[in-house]
Formats: sequence, structure tokens, C-alpha cells
Amino acid sequence: MALSKFFCFFASMKNNPRILNAWASYDWANSVYNLTITAALFPVYYASVTSIAFGGDMVQFFGMTIKSSVLYSFAIAFSFLLAGILSPLLSGIADSGGQKKLMMQIFTYIGATACAGLYFFVGKNIEWGIICALIASFGYTGAIVFYNSYLPDIATEDRYDSISAKGYSLGFLGSVVQLAFSIFLIQNYKMFGIADIGEATRISFLLVAVWWVGFAQIAFFALPKPLPKEHKEKNLMRKGFEELGKVWKSLQKMPNAVLFLVAFFFYCMGAQSIFLLATLFGSEELKLGQDKLIPTILGLQLVGILGAYLFAYISSKKGNKFALLCILSFWLVLGVYGYFVRTETQFYIMAITFGVAMGGYHLSRSTYAKLIPQNTKDSTSYFSFYDVVEKMATAFGPFLYGLIEFVTGSMRNSIIALGVYFLIAIILLSFVKVEAGKESA
Repeated sequence: MALSKFFCFFASMKNNPRILNAWASYDWANSVYNLTITAALFPVYYASVTSIAFGGDMVQFFGMTIKSSVLYSFAIAFSFLLAGILSPLLSGIADSGGQKKLMMQIFTYIGATACAGLYFFVGKNIEWGIICALIASFGYTGAIVFYNSYLPDIATEDRYDSISAKGYSLGFLGSVVQLAFSIFLIQNYKMFGIADIGEATRISFLLVAVWWVGFAQIAFFALPKPLPKEHKEKNLMRKGFEELGKVWKSLQKMPNAVLFLVAFFFYCMGAQSIFLLATLFGSEELKLGQDKLIPTILGLQLVGILGAYLFAYISSKKGNKFALLCILSFWLVLGVYGYFVRTETQFYIMAITFGVAMGGYHLSRSTYAKLIPQNTKDSTSYFSFYDVVEKMATAFGPFLYGLIEFVTGSMRNSIIALGVYFLIAIILLSFVKVEAGKESA
């Protein structure tokens, strides 16, 4: 018994290299979904097979006629909204019952299973494709809150930025490796004895699911299982609500954390819109083919690795706030520059610059980790609020992007709106005192 307690104590020690590396490895595992399914291959496949199946961009979804791109946007937005609504409650339950790792596993398996289900989507069965895409997105976004909340549990504050950067870099690298192989598989499908490009693409969806689940086992094996609260409640649902109420009251006494979350909402709206809709801008406004857009996405991921370490270094010298303001300034300039982009070369410049700045996006979670109470047992509940802000911003950003294009008739006006989001975020973030986080807690 004494020996087992010793090992439990050792495993719970912060800055354990084995645990830190295992935590970062989950970015390597799940980022392939975000790139291959969300940004690169699936949107192209979806548009192609639905157009062939329904003879155009109008499809039949449970008897309702709707434009295919609008249907897909609504499904993804709904998945983020659903995860945003449920994750705070689930986080409270996880904190109370010591089930953080279990919740992370459940959402991972849900997302990966639905991702594998996309293999059976061939166009005409659009209901199946949309439902699988929605559930996969829900699983991916749901697992993130529990993953992020481990950071203050396993690392001391001085390691937040570097460990977060390591995770993002592994995510960028892993997603590039997996997408590159998927593209090779699709382009050389005959070499692998595959019938056609469509089947090869659907096999790539299976590979994403296998990659996601397979590499996630590293984190699941090594991450410690948080201990439940001393007075364990039988009614975890009720306790979950109580945990959320307690954290919300605590946040109300932490003006810096709240102000940061508001600023984060605005710049997340802009950043996620660019990431999710960059290929759409390139194809519709500049008429670039997928043979040019997908390599651009790969390049964006690679420069993101450089950006992750670059801004982690800047943060170590000048602080998180300074580094984030630099990133937002980059994005603000891009919001203006994007309006005037007319050529392929200009588009590449914009994409590369965005990729470098996007690499520093990881500082958002490490900054927030510095603003919440240190050594708290409610880290998941605190991060659930961060997660809700990110999900809502990811839902509203693309929605407003499309709405502005619909009203004005130009996607370029939507890009100007992104610049406005970044400007608001800069103003708000300038009033945040990151160093005061522990005092205000």
C-alpha cells in the first residue's frame, strides 16, 4: 500500500517529463482531424459527391431542400454550440468525480468513431454524412476542454508556455504528416489497389480515425487520473452544477480573467474564420484549384511550428500579453491586406503570415492558465468557460463571415470585418494584467 501511494505521489508531481510529453502527444493525435477532415479533404469531398448525387449545390436533407454548403456550415456550427452548452456541465461533473481522463477518452472515441463512419458517406446518403460530421466535430471539441485543463495540473506556471508550444508544434507536424500521406494515397490510388479517388479519399477518413485513437493511447496511458473531491457526491449531475456555480462566482472576482475571455472571444472569431474558410476564399475569389490550395494548407501548418516556438520565445522575454498583442497586430494587418489580395502570390504571402501568427495561438490557453487560481482542483471547470468562449466564437465567426458576404455580395467585406474583431481584441487585451492573475484569484 505504501509503495502504491509513493508511485501515485510521484505520478502527480508537476513537470514530470514523461507526463508532459504524453500530454503534448495528444495534440499530435487529434490535430489530424482538424486539418484533414475540417479544413482540407472532407469539405472538398463533400462538395464533390453531393454535387454529383443531387445534380448541383441544392440537396435534400430529411425532405428539406437546402444549399449543400449552408447545410454543412450549420451542422458544424451546431456541433460547436452543442459542445459549448454541454461541456461546462460535463466539466463540473469531471472535476467533482475525478473523471477528467475518462471524459477525455469518451469524447475521443465518440469523435473518432464518427470520423470512421464518414467512410460510408458517398453523397446520396447525405443525412449519414452530415450526422457523422456533426458527431465527429462534437467529439473533437468536447475532448479539448479536458485536454487543456490538464495543463495547470501537470506543469508549473513557468512551464505553461513552452509545454503548450510543444503540444501545438506536435499537432502541426502530425497533421502535416498524416495529410501528406493521405494526399499521396489519393493521388496514387491505383498503386494501392484502390478502385477510384473517391474510395481513396474515404479510406483517408478511416486513417484519420485510426491515427487519432491510436496515438491518443499515449496520453491516456500516462496522464494521471485526478482524485475526486474529498466528499464524493452520489449525484454527480447536481454536483456538476454546483461546481460551475462556484467557479462562476470565483470568475466574477477575477476581472483580468473575464476581460481576457472577452478579448479571446473576438480574436478567436477572426482566427477560426480564417482557418476554416481560407480555402473557400482562395477558390471563390481567386479561382485557385485544390492542387494549389491543399499544398498551401500544408505549408501553413509547417510555418505554424516555427510560429509556436517563436512566440513562446517572445513570451519568455516580454510576457504573454506582449506576444499576444504582436499576434493580433499581425492578424489586424492581414484583415486589411486581405481585402486587396488579387493574385496567387499575394494569397500565399497572406497564408504564410497567418500561419506563423497562428502558431502562437497556443499562448491563449497558457495565458488563461496563469489567470485562474493556481493549484485548484477545479481546473476543468475553469477551462470549461474558456472552452465555451472558443466554441461560441468558432460558431459565430464563420456564421457572421457568411452573413456579411450574403448581405454585401462580397467575401472581401467579410475579411474587413475580421480586422475589426482583431482591433477590438487588441483594445480589450491591452487592459488585461496577466501578472495579476494569482492576486485576483
